[in-house]
Amino acid sequence: MTVPFWAWAATIGGIIVLVGIDIWHARSPHEVSFREATLWSVIYVAVAVVFGVILLFTMGTQSGTEYFAGYLVEKSLSVDNLFIFAVILGQFAVPKRHQQKVLLWGVIGALVMRAIFIAIGAAVISAFAFVFVIFGLFLMYTAWTLIRQHGQEPKDMHDNRAVKVVRRFVTVHEDQGDHEGESDDGRLTSRVNGKWGVTPLFIVVAVILSVDLVFALDSIPAIFGITQNSYIVFTANAFALLGLRALYFLLVGLLDRLVHLSYGLAFILAFIGVKLILLYLHEDVNPAIPEIPTWLSLVVIVATLAVVTVTSLMSTRNATKESADDGGDDDTPAVTEGEGSAGGQDGRGTQETTTDSEQTGSRSQS
Repeated sequence: MTVPFWAWAATIGGIIVLVGIDIWHARSPHEVSFREATLWSVIYVAVAVVFGVILLFTMGTQSGTEYFAGYLVEKSLSVDNLFIFAVILGQFAVPKRHQQKVLLWGVIGALVMRAIFIAIGAAVISAFAFVFVIFGLFLMYTAWTLIRQHGQEPKDMHDNRAVKVVRRFVTVHEDQGDHEGESDDGRLTSRVNGKWGVTPLFIVVAVILSVDLVFALDSIPAIFGITQNSYIVFTANAFALLGLRALYFLLVGLLDRLVHLSYGLAFILAFIGVKLILLYLHEDVNPAIPEIPTWLSLVVIVATLAVVTVTSLMSTRNATKESADDGGDDDTPAVTEGEGSAGGQDGRGTQETTTDSEQTGSRSQS
């Protein structure tokens, strides 16, 4: 179904307004409270659901189903990405009052990158049908990588390529003071003794953006496995990303408990990979070869996410109970972020968390 220009313009305009609200809300450095994070997370999810309902009534059941399936896949991958964001913010010891600014830049960068990749992906698919097979094999490889690297130690993000590039070509003013109220508090650039340069916070943003680039390599083939409608691909990505900043602060205390999420995502990505290959075989080789309907994809995605969430919570609850029975301290947070050193992460924060920073081959090497 062809989407008229006015619908594209109205949608992009609405997304720009939402990003503008996010920028306005994060204009002053402050620590995001649980209540604030919950409120904005609910708002963004509600907006995404309302948009999906509008699609159901205006574009039909098929388009609406594709949107919700794509939104769930992208949202799940976004939650998975939060593990890496937690590692980055912790390793660079980003103060809590500046974390939402860094994440906001990450969301904006991800939106721009996804839009570019979607345009490229749509053009390639329309010209070469065989790209479905390439996407499918890539997703299956990504799934295998997720499982193989589950539980590995986190990569030191100070060694990230983006850090090396910034330090090589731009002056970094290291002593920019992290104390609230200072003139350079939260700034990305500064001028010291008449020399322009960037602050350490700029380096963190650069690392986040570099990771966003690699994340797009997973998410775009995955969403094209659900639908080939560029409008649905773009909107599902956009609405999944818009609430990511608030979602981080809502889930940061629970990230360490989602221990089976990588397994669930691996299964979903492998499933979509098979779906893409079958789609190519059905349309270009032999119509007798079955294809996986969108409704079944939605059912599989929802069921998988529900199962891994339940098993994760049960597993960590049992582990916590055993630790308490053994006299351990079950009140220690898994991810300690704040004004302390970069080493302030325990448990999942430094182990399971960056399972996903190494996933998809060389994700965190970009």
